[in-house]
Amino acid sequence: MLKYADLALIALALPVFLITGLPLLGWAGAAVGWSGQRIIQALVEAKASRTDDTKSFFQLMAGSIIGRSWFLVISIITVGLIEDEAGLTAAVMSAILFTAYLAITLITRQSSTEADQA
Repeated sequence: MLKYADLALIALALPVFLITGLPLLGWAGAAVGWSGQRIIQALVEAKASRTDDTKSFFQLMAGSIIGRSWFLVISIITVGLIEDEAGLTAAVMSAILFTAYLAITLITRQSSTEADQA
């Protein structure tokens, strides 16, 4: 459940955007970009887990990282082209989401490694 906390953070950010008057387009751009790249991640990881070939596994995962990054960047740029301030808020929100995702990944990986060793 903790590994999806970044997605919950998107929902929690909406009231902040509404209360502070930040551009909703920025929230929507970050939400679509982040959620889309997470869907791509889940699909690629499912496919990668079914392969026995190490080279294919690493190709899928490397391609996923590059593709997901581009997906997110394009969503931010698109929002920024529509409205400058919305592009900035989408970029900041995406950076916050990435930081949260990275921290959660490290925490869950650490706790699963400790459980495997016990």
